Amino acid sequence: MNFLKKLPYEWQIGLRYTRAGRRSGRNSFISFISLISMAGIGLGVAALIIVLSVMNGFQKEVRDRMLSVVSHIEVSGAGGVLPDWQETARETLLNKHVKAAAPYVEGQALIISDSMRGVIVRGILPEQEPTVSEVISKIKQGSFTSLQSGEFNIVIGKDLALALDAHLGDKITLAVPQGQVTPAGVTPRLKSFTVTGIFEAGTYEYDSALVFVQMTDAEKLFRLSAPTGVRLRVDDLLQAPAIALELSTSLSGDLLLRDWSQQNRNYFAAVKVEKRMMFIILTLIIAVAAFNLVSTLVMTVRDKQADIAILRTLGASPASIMKIFMVQGSMVGTLGTLLGVGLGVIVALNIPAMVGFFEHLFGVQFLDKAIYFITSVPSDLHWDDVSYIGGMALVFALLSTIYPSWRASNVKPAEALRYE
Repeated sequence: MNFLKKLPYEWQIGLRYTRAGRRSGRNSFISFISLISMAGIGLGVAALIIVLSVMNGFQKEVRDRMLSVVSHIEVSGAGGVLPDWQETARETLLNKHVKAAAPYVEGQALIISDSMRGVIVRGILPEQEPTVSEVISKIKQGSFTSLQSGEFNIVIGKDLALALDAHLGDKITLAVPQGQVTPAGVTPRLKSFTVTGIFEAGTYEYDSALVFVQMTDAEKLFRLSAPTGVRLRVDDLLQAPAIALELSTSLSGDLLLRDWSQQNRNYFAAVKVEKRMMFIILTLIIAVAAFNLVSTLVMTVRDKQADIAILRTLGASPASIMKIFMVQGSMVGTLGTLLGVGLGVIVALNIPAMVGFFEHLFGVQFLDKAIYFITSVPSDLHWDDVSYIGGMALVFALLSTIYPSWRASNVKPAEALRYE
C-alpha cells in the first residue's frame, strides 16, 4: 500500500476505478463488465497460445517422421550421377555444421504384382545410412543388414507391404524405365527382389512409395556408373537451408543441392498458411474483448463525470484525466493478458497428460492410431509465440483506452456538475 501511495495521483485514481465501486450497484455492474473484458482477453490469449502450441507440435511430429527417412541436405550431380562422391563428401565435412555424409542412389520404378505401383527406389550402404537418417530405427520386421551387394534384397514400407500383401521372404518384381533393346523392340527391364525388411516411418507418403536396396544393386538396376549423390546430416536441421547455401559456394563441381524443406515444400507451405489463418481467427477473440473494454470505459466515463469535473476544478489537466482512464483500461488488459499467458503456458506444457486424463475418464480416444499414426496430442510451446501474443494483447488493450479516455478529457466541469 505504501508503494501505491508513492505513485502519481493519476495512477492511484485509475487503479481505484479498476476495483469494484461501493456507492451504487451501477459501479459494481461496471466492474463486473471489466471482469468480463479481462476474462475475454485472458481466454483469447490462452486459446491462441494453446492452439499454436498444438499446431507446432503436429508440425514437429510430422517433420521428425519425415526426417527419419529424408536427409537434411542432398548433394547430387547435375548429370544424374556423382562420379567422385568421396571427394564431395570430404568437402562437405569441412563445413563445421555438417556432421555426416553417405552416398545414395535414387530412381523411380514400378512394382509389378496383381497391380502396378510406382515407387522410389533408394540405394544405400547399410553401414553408413544410420549416420544421416533414422530409418534403421523404424524397422518393424527383418533388418537393413540384409541389404548385401549382389543378393538383390529389398526393404519396403508397411503400407506398401499391406497393399502388395508382401511378407518377409516374398519375391517382388521391379520394372525400371531404362528399357533394353530386343528383336521384338524396346522392353522394360525387370528384376526380382526378395523382401527382407519392412519399415514404418509413420508417414503414408514414404511408407507406401519408398523402398530401400543395397547401393551397388541399385546402380546395376538403373545402369549407373556411380551414386546419384551424397546425403548430409547437419547439427541444426532448422538451419539446413542456410547451410545448403554455404555449401553451394564452397563445393567444387557441377552440383545440385536440396534441403529437407524443399523436398516437402508443399506440405510446409500449407502448414504455414494454416497457422497464419488460425492466428488471425483467434486474434478476433482478443479484438472482441478489446471492444468490450471500450464499452466498459465509456460507461465508466459517463458514471464518473462528477468525479472528473471535481478533479478538473481542483486543477487536473485534460491530459491527467486521459491518463487516469488509460491506466484503468491498461490494468484490465494487462491483468487479462497475464492470466491468459499463465493459463495458456500451463495447458500447453501439459496437453499430452491432460488429453490422456480425459481419454481415460470418458473412455474415448481422440486420435486413432490407424489414421494419425500417433495416439497423443503433441504440443511444442514456442516462447517467441508467447511473447508476441502477449505483446499484441497489450497493444489491443492500450489502443482500446484511447477513445474513452479522450472523451473523459473533454468533459466540461460546469455541465457535469449541473445536475449533481
